Amino acid sequence: MFLTISTTGTPERPATDLGYLLHKHPDKAQTFSTAHGTAHVFYPEATAERCTAALLLEVDPVALVRRGKGKGRGGAPDAALAQYVNDRPYAASSLLSVAMTTVFKSALNGACRALPERAGEALPLRIEVPALPARGGAELVHRLFAPLGWTHVEAVAVPLDEHFPEWGDSRYVRLVLEGELRLADALRQLYVLLPVLDDAKHYWVAPDGVDKLLRAGEGWLARHPEQRLITSRYLSRRGGLTRQAMERLELVRLAESDDLEVESVDNAVDETTDTEEKPVPLAERRRDAILEALRAAGASRVLDLGCGQGQLLQALLKDVRFTEIVGVDVSMRALTVAARRLKLDRMGEQQAGRITLRQGALTYTDKRLKGYDAAVLSEVIEHLDLPRLPALEYAVFGSARPRTVLVTTPNVEYNVRWETLPAGHVRHGDHRFEWTREEFRDWAGQVAGRHGYAVAFVPVGPDDPEVGPPTQMAVFTMTTAPGTTKEEKAA
Repeated sequence: MFLTISTTGTPERPATDLGYLLHKHPDKAQTFSTAHGTAHVFYPEATAERCTAALLLEVDPVALVRRGKGKGRGGAPDAALAQYVNDRPYAASSLLSVAMTTVFKSALNGACRALPERAGEALPLRIEVPALPARGGAELVHRLFAPLGWTHVEAVAVPLDEHFPEWGDSRYVRLVLEGELRLADALRQLYVLLPVLDDAKHYWVAPDGVDKLLRAGEGWLARHPEQRLITSRYLSRRGGLTRQAMERLELVRLAESDDLEVESVDNAVDETTDTEEKPVPLAERRRDAILEALRAAGASRVLDLGCGQGQLLQALLKDVRFTEIVGVDVSMRALTVAARRLKLDRMGEQQAGRITLRQGALTYTDKRLKGYDAAVLSEVIEHLDLPRLPALEYAVFGSARPRTVLVTTPNVEYNVRWETLPAGHVRHGDHRFEWTREEFRDWAGQVAGRHGYAVAFVPVGPDDPEVGPPTQMAVFTMTTAPGTTKEEKAA
């Protein structure tokens, strides 16, 4: 994945000033770690007459989909192949845009302490991107860049195979832009329009994506003739976010027309009143999904297995329908923190009678855990080594045998939507594995079959049409009476 930025100069105003504006010295080759690869910045040429800065992003296609250590059974062969064999290491996309915010952050903001006047001036620029995916072809490339002040926009289609011209052109183009623009403006345009042309992003677009778009589009997006297309594609076609962005862009346009500040136009809301809807944290969504499933199951006596620091226990205590709550964890430190969170030492006698904390390893049977309505294993199984899972399975489903069992675990397919999660990394350093939806369903189905349960699956969090939800939950419901499964008879 490659991008070059060139400029020309004179002995009085040398082209090597580009190094100051990018905050990267022309005599050095520098390397930066990004969320999905390694970025290199170097200068193929650096003279007073002409200077070129190159950004090379090395993306590991294997790391993009690596499941982490101890990943367990592989996914479907065709799906796995599609994720390993792709254009992401070579074609400019949102991966390159995110790398630009890491490597050229100050330049994107138009900041240059050494040469502040040069940062505010238009420079003769030439930008080249050898391989740019363009859904819409060269014609769309011209529609997007031509209105932005570039005097020359060249988008040459890349053939599928030069040796077989009859195969036609690919969806990739070689992009060349020439014109006099502020460097910050040129970089911001690329930051927005590279993923727009690709029409895909490697991470989930959250509500703060609207703010990112408006910041990067300041000064050019509000009056762009393709504003709606740019906004919709940049926000991954999320209707609510697109409408919000379009409304704010209209305010910007009206303010610019009357030479006013946006705040003076959008003054219908009292600034002291916070009416913005904030995104609900995934942990809270997970607890809500668990509580809803427990209520639907009619459970009143509940086990929180692997209760950690007691966040779910605290939520269970707030609902009087849960009359007996038991938190179990192997860590005494975690149980101490849970007790402090729940204020057990100051809890009334009646409330304290509803809650019990116990130290115990979930891979060992415990007769005290038998006879409960429901058990919850929230973000627990991925902390066990895979060879220990059968022991946990028997301890919960074969020995304790609650009527309902809820299991939540990360969906590894969704990891590509976390913009800040490095490729190939699991979400927590202690995770021994993270499963795909297919792997989780396969495991849950086998467990249910062995122990006399039916199982259903519930998405937790935004359900992405391509990679699914961030958290997956299995709801096991007992269908066979205790003591009738083969495992129980053998025991």
